[in-house]
Amino acid sequence: MIMTVKELCEKTQIKILCCDALTEREIKSVYCCDLLSVVMGKAPADCAWVTIMGNINAIAVAVLVDACCVIIADQAEVDPRALDKAVEQGVILLQSSLDIFNTAKLVDSLL
Repeated sequence: MIMTVKELCEKTQIKILCCDALTEREIKSVYCCDLLSVVMGKAPADCAWVTIMGNINAIAVAVLVDACCVIIADQAEVDPRALDKAVEQGVILLQSSLDIFNTAKLVDSLL
């Protein structure tokens, strides 16, 4: 099943940090990793990327791999510059209180 980012947020406690106007984008898979070079080489387009990397480099990687959204897990902090860049680049940023593993499991269970 494919679901939109908006549907994911409505069915879970995952909250939207920015770009809520773009949340009709469809999530086709989930990918979790914190090593940006690995994400660049392996994350599929249209994935929900789960990470704790809330920095500007993560936004650049999300754009590069065409991730559907970035879910910042474990209530990790998001750098204000990263948030500004996400808005500028149209990268949907979400936040989960769950750790990376359980966030990814939750998203996967809904797909």
